[in-house]
Amino acid sequence: MFNSPGELRDALDQQDYVTDANVATVVFLAARLGKPLLVEGPAGVGKTQLAVALAGAFGRRLIRLQCYDGIDASKALYDWNYHRQLLRVQAGQGEGWEQAGQDIFSREFLLERPLLQAILGTEPTLLLIDELDKSNDEFESFLLELLAEFQVTIPEIGTLKAVKKPLVVLTSNNSRDFSDALRRRCLHLFIGYPGLVQEEEILVRRCPGADRELIRQGTELVQKLRKLSLRKLPSIAESVDFIQALEALQAKRLSPEALGVTASTLLKYPQDRQRVLDQIQGLIGTGK
Repeated sequence: MFNSPGELRDALDQQDYVTDANVATVVFLAARLGKPLLVEGPAGVGKTQLAVALAGAFGRRLIRLQCYDGIDASKALYDWNYHRQLLRVQAGQGEGWEQAGQDIFSREFLLERPLLQAILGTEPTLLLIDELDKSNDEFESFLLELLAEFQVTIPEIGTLKAVKKPLVVLTSNNSRDFSDALRRRCLHLFIGYPGLVQEEEILVRRCPGADRELIRQGTELVQKLRKLSLRKLPSIAESVDFIQALEALQAKRLSPEALGVTASTLLKYPQDRQRVLDQIQGLIGTGK
């Protein structure tokens, strides 16, 4: 456990995760208070990577649950090993159905999904519930017991409490809002697009072979693009792709020609690309 937000920020830095004092403070408090952390923000700003870096910084095993439309308890918490149950019933036919039926609904026959793995694990874990906004209200309600009590209830077995409380990080791209009940159980952190200095440092870490002047020019361009009314603003992940593409083309400086052939790494819609290319001379200048 870290003694201050500054110590945690330094540990995240060692995991090559560049952040600011505000993020480090909120994460520190979530860990110290033992509360789940709800991280919201645009796609591609490093929410998932924060959880990965935290797992490394705290020396915890990362368990990830990727949410999607239609996810339910059987995919997230547990399912029954029907094949093993059938073999047990066949092997115990002489015992009668009542005894065999009791035996097959025990922990021995559980298939542990990510949530149950995090609850029953004997080693320190970090549970990442990624892109929770893709799930539905029913699944969100299902999570409330785990987030509040660090326990889950399986009807055939009963309530299972965490052996070692996991650190819990939930992420959302803001495609829908959450209930007050879920927000009440979590500390909230919003991660937006980084400023110029922070993003330049991120790109230096992620693209160590790229020319520093190229990174500077690329960062300044991305910052300008985020001020335009585009259908999709470029994320940090796309900034990395952009610099890596320029590096692959052996570019040393950003030029209209270089942007023209690499614009698809930053801009994902034809109308966005056309709008940027139409004003390319104004966007690529001295950077002042």
